[in-house]
Formats: sequence, structure tokens, C-alpha cells
Amino acid sequence: MSSSQPQPQPYYAQANPMAVRMNSIVGWLARHGLSLAGSAELSVRGRKSGKMQRVPVNPHTHDGTQYLVSARGNSQWVRNMRVAGGGELRVGRKVREFTVVELPDTEKLPVLRTYLEKWGWEVKQYFPGVTAGSSDEELVAAGADHPVFRVTVTK
Repeated sequence: MSSSQPQPQPYYAQANPMAVRMNSIVGWLARHGLSLAGSAELSVRGRKSGKMQRVPVNPHTHDGTQYLVSARGNSQWVRNMRVAGGGELRVGRKVREFTVVELPDTEKLPVLRTYLEKWGWEVKQYFPGVTAGSSDEELVAAGADHPVFRVTVTK
């Protein structure tokens, strides 16, 4: 008879009240046409409610391809994206519909490195001890906690 051990919970950094407020402001700005450092508002269909859920994100381009990286880990938008397979990115009236493919951990390294080069100032608290200058091994280890989706714009 085997004993069942509890499975570790996937990494998720819950937003504190200040972060929730800031996300609300950044999302509102993107919705009204003002992108801060390239931010956009992501809309993805809720896996349980079926309603569109909105959250600000930092779309990241690496080698001409766009990605969505979840700095906070296995967040609600990540879980919704895995079910929905795509969504919309909005900055003002410009809305881009897209589909996604989630990258396996073995393919995340170059995307995470350039993501941290661009966005590290904003997301460093979600990547403890890891920076764009970290070793490949350190970034690969951190990548297991940070889902990355390759974006293909459809409209």
C-alpha cells in the first residue's frame, strides 16, 4: 500500500492590495489607449464563469514573436488561458485577437532572459534571486514557476 503524499501547490504570488489597485489603474489606462512601457489589457474567457476576465499584462517580443509571461506564476488568467486557448489584447481601440501555445520549460530560457531584461524592474519580486544576468541553470529552474505562452495574432 502506498501512502499518498500531498502534491506541492503550483507557484502563485497573490497580489497585495496595492498591486491590485495598480493593476486596476494600468488596465484602465490601457483600455483607454495609454500603454505604460508596452503594457496592454488582456481579456480571456473565464473557465468557470464563461465571462471575459480582464487583467493588465506586459506582452513581450523575443526574436520577432510575441509572448505572454506570467510573472506571478499560475494565476487565474493563466488557468483561464490554458482552457480558452487565446483571448484579446487591447490598447485603446486597438484590439488584437490571438491564440496561444504554452511553452514547455525546456523552451523558456531565451524568452525569460529577455523578458527580465525589459521588465525585471517591475517583476523582480516574483523572481526571487533571479535576474536577466542569472545563469542558464538558475533561469531554467525559475522558469518552472512562470508559464510562458507564444501568441499568434488572428485578427
